[in-house]
Amino acid sequence: MWDAAAFRPAMKLDARQFPALLRDPSRCRLALIYGDDEGQIRERSQLLTRQVAGSVNDPFLVVELSRGNWGQIPSEMAALSMLGGRRVIIVRDASDAVLGPASQALKGPGGALLILEAPELGRGKLRSFAEAAPDAIALACYPDEGRALSDLVTSGLADMKVTIDQDALAWLSRSLSGDRAILRSEIEKLALLAGPGGQINLEAARACAGENAAGSADEGVLAAMGGRIEAADTGVEAAVQDGLAGVAIVRIALSLLQRLHQARLRMDDGETAADAVRFMRPPVFFRAQTATAACLALWSTQQLLRALEEARQTELACKRTGSRQELLARRLVAGLARQAAARRQATHF
Repeated sequence: MWDAAAFRPAMKLDARQFPALLRDPSRCRLALIYGDDEGQIRERSQLLTRQVAGSVNDPFLVVELSRGNWGQIPSEMAALSMLGGRRVIIVRDASDAVLGPASQALKGPGGALLILEAPELGRGKLRSFAEAAPDAIALACYPDEGRALSDLVTSGLADMKVTIDQDALAWLSRSLSGDRAILRSEIEKLALLAGPGGQINLEAARACAGENAAGSADEGVLAAMGGRIEAADTGVEAAVQDGLAGVAIVRIALSLLQRLHQARLRMDDGETAADAVRFMRPPVFFRAQTATAACLALWSTQQLLRALEEARQTELACKRTGSRQELLARRLVAGLARQAAARRQATHF
């Protein structure tokens, strides 16, 4: 683990290492913050700006340069503050085109910090420069998932004096995804729902987040597993239109498949479908219990394993640079719906 005491710029950081940089950014003159999560990029840029300049909007210490003014970077980096303190120069939507003035600035005098915000920046000259320059860092920002997403929800609610139970946290961790700014907004909605000192349970989480795209995706994936093709398409389309990322839809499908597989194993050991559904975790919302049991009647253990592998491969495909996540998600859900529909039709003969 990287720590501030051993800090040397000229390196690529990940999200876990950012707090150490934040504690001591004194030896860093250029911070390239890039990735797919624009909200997280902006959040980390603001945190770093506030740490260095004391504020994100101090007119004497914080300067934002538009694309047409990138040539001013060297002079702005060399300028001294009228009232003392370390200046921050911010460039938004940075690309390889900023490399010339940025590299020139680092060769010159001045103790200012240059922050380059670069959403969706690919592997190129700017990243290579930031990872190699002796007084620069490159920080990748990708959508929160897994443990990082759970920690973000828990800590965000704790900051507002709200707790969350494990079932609700598990449901939110697979339902929420995407841009950090959107996640923060959802966390604030949950905190307002609970109030200071309150707790979010599964029903409250569904009532709040279920109103948005995650709820539509949940319904669409469940419909697909039950062979209801039109309802599956409607649910997924609503989720996409509400802004849910394709990879989040895939993860919702993956989570349901995992839970159905565990329930199907219970049925293989002699339990009824209704009992198997009652033991699913997170618990199945009561309005969806009948539909979930119907899904178990259509899928064998081996069929669910194959579907799980397909979902895992789709998730990996969604993470590749340039992937069309929504198309991949639609293809996965539609394929599951067609398989289930064929089995429903076969049982009617």
